[in-house]
Amino acid sequence: MKLFYSPNYTLAAYDFETTRKARWIADSLTEAPIAGIELVAPDPATEEQISVLHDPAYVAAVRTGTPRALAESQGFRWDPALWPMVLASTGGVLAAARAARVTGVAGSLSSGLHHARHDHGRGYCTFNGLALAALMALSEGAQAVLILDLDAHCGGGTHALVANTPAIQHADIAVIAYDTYVPTAPNTLDLVHEASEYLRVIRMRLAELARTSTHFDLCLYNAGMDPHEGCREGGLAGITVDTLAEREHLIFTWCQEQRIPLAFVAAGGYTGPDLHQDELVALHRLSLVAAAAAS
Repeated sequence: MKLFYSPNYTLAAYDFETTRKARWIADSLTEAPIAGIELVAPDPATEEQISVLHDPAYVAAVRTGTPRALAESQGFRWDPALWPMVLASTGGVLAAARAARVTGVAGSLSSGLHHARHDHGRGYCTFNGLALAALMALSEGAQAVLILDLDAHCGGGTHALVANTPAIQHADIAVIAYDTYVPTAPNTLDLVHEASEYLRVIRMRLAELARTSTHFDLCLYNAGMDPHEGCREGGLAGITVDTLAEREHLIFTWCQEQRIPLAFVAAGGYTGPDLHQDELVALHRLSLVAAAAAS
């Protein structure tokens, strides 16, 4: 299974999980390899590709740092390395989407995607690689794409970008109302407030998706680990390592059973007093283990 990663994913000077944890996860694979996973450096996205989805003025601001408020609208201090970083990580999402349609399963250690809007960033998300990869897949022959978002926070940026594209369906299951929105059918947003309901809601949504007449040519999975109870941003008491391990097994097995190619990214996940760096890495490795088993 191809897992896309480049050291350029972590180039920016701003020191934060979204700009660092890809390296932590990649380093863990050197120290403790997972059988069947091949780390591959993607081609970076181009300014032209990103401008298909994002306002060229915003894209230019991220590249140049001017105007500074727009360049930093995702919440990072701008420096010249931000631009090659986001080109690399966005390119990883595109590469994973393409590879999944060939091999069945692929991933990227990209993070910071689903809050980004057309003309600005938000919530540590600079460019919306999920929406961009979905549009790319459609342009390359896919008839229907599913974006499955299980980050702790709502994917309001993705909704704003793809809600009016009938060939893209967006299923969002969150545990905190940040970036909430009103979905338009057949898209769905579930806000789960009790850990005991979390896996039940996921199973319910997967069952509903399986009953539709739509056959998806690709599932783009935003595999956030921030629902974990120890996460400082988004954690829900009672969602444990075991809960998230079962969630990953559910998602990868469901796509395999439905014969839907699956491309995943390492979405939200933040350290803090109750979740240390090695524990966060172990959570993201749950996705890698499930992916390797399904490939």
